[in-house]
Amino acid sequence: MAFGRLVAAGAARGAGGALTGVDYVLPLRWARDGDGLPELTAYLRGLSRRVDVVVVDGSPPAVFARHARLWGGFVRHLRPDPDLRCGNGKVAGVRTGLRRARSEYVVVADDDVRYDPAGLSRLRALLEGADLVRPQNHFDPMPWHARWDTARTLLNRACGADYPGTFGIRRSFFERMGGYDGDVLFENLELIRTVRAHGGRECRAGDLYVRRLPPGVRRFWSQRVRQAYDDLAQPARMALFLAVLPVLAAAAARPRRGRAVAAILLAAAATAGLAEAGRRRDGGRRVFPATCSLFAPVWVLERAVCSWVALAARLRGGVPYHGRRLRVAAHPVRRLRRARPAPGTPWPCASRRRTA
Repeated sequence: MAFGRLVAAGAARGAGGALTGVDYVLPLRWARDGDGLPELTAYLRGLSRRVDVVVVDGSPPAVFARHARLWGGFVRHLRPDPDLRCGNGKVAGVRTGLRRARSEYVVVADDDVRYDPAGLSRLRALLEGADLVRPQNHFDPMPWHARWDTARTLLNRACGADYPGTFGIRRSFFERMGGYDGDVLFENLELIRTVRAHGGRECRAGDLYVRRLPPGVRRFWSQRVRQAYDDLAQPARMALFLAVLPVLAAAAARPRRGRAVAAILLAAAATAGLAEAGRRRDGGRRVFPATCSLFAPVWVLERAVCSWVALAARLRGGVPYHGRRLRVAAHPVRRLRRARPAPGTPWPCASRRRTA
């Protein structure tokens, strides 16, 4: 993704290919530096030639100091503001970054997201008519576990829209709504719902494809239950996945197992077909391999198992997250409408807990 090349007909570009009026906020928390540090450093260096970059770094002191030495010359590298501490450290990073941003249009992205110049220009253009823009992430490269996880993305696309690791947002609107609650696990959905609760304009840009680096295999497995816990914020979806295992067990117990097996195979084929519909939506075939659709039945079975584990975690007080438990996945829009503070008043963080 060469940031040195110019992009024809970009939105609001200044001299040298720079985008005017855009800040890029990267919330970061690394327990230790890994093999990806040189690649991230190169990405940030190239990115800084296009937009103003704010890295909000909640890493331990030694790791923070190393990042400061590497990045201090071309990004604004800072700690999360102490008054914004909350259960979900990413939210504290996002809120700090939006507080320190200087531009009206802000890109918020996880540390594994990789924009190219065309994607940044398109996102900025979309923000001229929206308060929140939801692009579409896709993994590149695509190892087996990334194809497995992409099945979730395809099913989300088929049923509406996916939940990316990056957003575009208007800073003035974010300030008026006071940020969003940081004591939740599914912080992306919480942000989307908070924007809706404040009457914001949301743009689902399903055809704006933004590259994302796949996690390692160990991290992939560690995310299974946590991602299933997110479904507690969407009760109908959670109920559907909780029903899968009992239905399979009932089918296996029937005397005529041949029919049961045929029904299960038919359901698996329908699931793969639904995922394929999501793959074909908005030109997705150019970034999503066809094999990802075949993983959809496997992913549904995984989610069915992990949903019961997530439900048990809820009964124990929440899912473990960085040394504590988060009980709430995300709040309903109607509750956010009732609880929203006065315009410009910050959402409370650690000083006030809310439960679903």
